[in-house]
Amino acid sequence: MSATIAGQDGRPRCRWCAAAPEFLHYHDTEWGFPVGDDRRLFEKLSLEGFQSGLSWRTILAKRENFRAAFHHFDFERIARFTQEDLDRLLSDEGIVRHRGKIEAVINNAQRVQELIQREGSLAAFVWRYEPDASQLAKPQTASTSAQSIALSKALKKQGWKFVGPTTVYAFMQAMGLINDHVEDCAIRAEAEAARKHFRRPG
Repeated sequence: MSATIAGQDGRPRCRWCAAAPEFLHYHDTEWGFPVGDDRRLFEKLSLEGFQSGLSWRTILAKRENFRAAFHHFDFERIARFTQEDLDRLLSDEGIVRHRGKIEAVINNAQRVQELIQREGSLAAFVWRYEPDASQLAKPQTASTSAQSIALSKALKKQGWKFVGPTTVYAFMQAMGLINDHVEDCAIRAEAEAARKHFRRPG
């Protein structure tokens, strides 16, 4: 089976983006493009945590609901959430109502505040774990890497939750720390060009 599928414009794309209508735009404009904004990085780590045991389609379809419920992942606000906020989120049918995952986002918002005080930014910290191209597996053949395991351990040591190696690897794929578009995907070169011009934080 080919690793790509033709889009409506005739250009080849990673096969997975044909699995659901909402995947194509996400694949073409976000997945694999580098991100240095702390709030976007925190949002993605949070959403990847919510995805644990579920499909990305489920999370992507609810993403705007998640953004509304969590104040667009403003971790300064989330860090101050109270029991009342937790109760509100647990009754919000627009998101995944999993107590452990919701509590993890609140906990992680507090942890990211501590991390920023130490490191300057979340971006500066996570981009230290960008793997060298020579260390990468063939695109879309791995679910973890030495770097995702290391970053997962580092975050857990700081008290983060729902940041296992597989979750962190998916985060690294999505946020452009890895260009995991398959070799023949038309978007791979666009993502690589963006990575080439991206100014690494630090």
